[in-house]
Amino acid sequence: MTTPPVSDTQRRLVMLCAVLGIVLGGLDGAIANIALPTIAHDLQCSETLTVWVVNVYHLAVAVSLLPAAALADSLGLKRIYGFGMALFTAASLACALSGSLGALIGARVVQGLGAACMAALSGALVRSVYPRAMLHQAFAIIALAVAISAAVGPTLAAAVLAIAPWPWLFLINVPIGLMAVVLFLRVAPASPRTPLSFDGTGALLNVGALGLGILGVDALGQKETGLAMLEIGAGILCTLLLYRQQKKLKTPMLPLDLLAIPLFSLSILTSICAYTAQILAYVALPFLFQTIMHLSAVTTGLLVTPWPVLVAVAAPFAGRMATRHPASVLSSVGLAILATGLAALSLMPAQPAFWDVGWRMALCGIGFGFYQTPNNLTVMTSGPATRSGAASGMMAVARTLGWALGSALVALVFGLSQGSGGAVHCLELATAFALLGAVLSVSRRLVRSEVGE
Repeated sequence: MTTPPVSDTQRRLVMLCAVLGIVLGGLDGAIANIALPTIAHDLQCSETLTVWVVNVYHLAVAVSLLPAAALADSLGLKRIYGFGMALFTAASLACALSGSLGALIGARVVQGLGAACMAALSGALVRSVYPRAMLHQAFAIIALAVAISAAVGPTLAAAVLAIAPWPWLFLINVPIGLMAVVLFLRVAPASPRTPLSFDGTGALLNVGALGLGILGVDALGQKETGLAMLEIGAGILCTLLLYRQQKKLKTPMLPLDLLAIPLFSLSILTSICAYTAQILAYVALPFLFQTIMHLSAVTTGLLVTPWPVLVAVAAPFAGRMATRHPASVLSSVGLAILATGLAALSLMPAQPAFWDVGWRMALCGIGFGFYQTPNNLTVMTSGPATRSGAASGMMAVARTLGWALGSALVALVFGLSQGSGGAVHCLELATAFALLGAVLSVSRRLVRSEVGE
């Protein structure tokens, strides 16, 4: 499949739609956390049940990524991405109008399905309109969008809740989403499709493999050991059954053909390690700053800011370098820098000066920016162009699995830690994951046909 002829203006507008999809989906995965106590009070329900407003969204996204990618390959990228954006927008309105917890949770499930379509296909959408020589620029922008949506969600939610009730957290998506849907349908080029029957059995097994696995790790973090072992065991069984079932298919939903490419599979594993390290730090640092150092929420937000800002600076630079140097080396250097920054954060004095925190956070941002763009570029170009949807879906699966694993590990570490050392231990564990990612990344030097070579 060749890149369709598109104008520079059309390319920029399609990129704008991709960024809007990533930011809207990413923000809605984070902003609801801040509103949970308010939602529980307004809807007169327990905080334990209200947590499912967040959980079902993440689960819906996780289990829908691969089916969405498979549908895009068969029905067309433009159709599925546009459908996902429209579904997300409609579900956002339903969330804002929900009068009960059940209605809100149901709307969040639908919203997660729409977000999955956008998350799974953003990489394929970019590859469909950018020539290979410009892909590094495009994926630098994608990296920035992911970093910003993950970092500013809680701060944005606090700002909205300071002036408006919680439904506005979802209502503000509606005009942005409507604009994005209309724009996308007008400017996105028609995408090729290969009509195939939908693999319903594979989709159900995928739900069991990812959904039960994530629930099991979460239950382990909540010290529900028996339930956790049952869910993890069932998830592993579904994974084995999914692998066996997918092996029999010519075009499987689980991209076994891509995973058989060492460069692709190593890049996916590197991504899982990197995002696990990232979320371990993102979740643990507020506890370190507010609980141990007794800083305010506003100060905490300012101290975290250097990370996403330096990602924005480093990602485009790393993207340009990826056209001349091996992505494995750039990503490994980036993850080594990230590990250094995380280790430095874990070794901070009890009452550091703000600049002492700032340079450590900046180091993490530079490292993550150097890792992300070259790695994503390798994921999207190590397989055939006709499998862009599947590659993009796996890239989103890696990100989601990393975040889910990291979040569950935070709960586990805090549960096992004595006293106030949980946040520091999380940073130490994040350092280990970043180093493991660096090792996996550099091992790609043994594989030929790498980006930059």
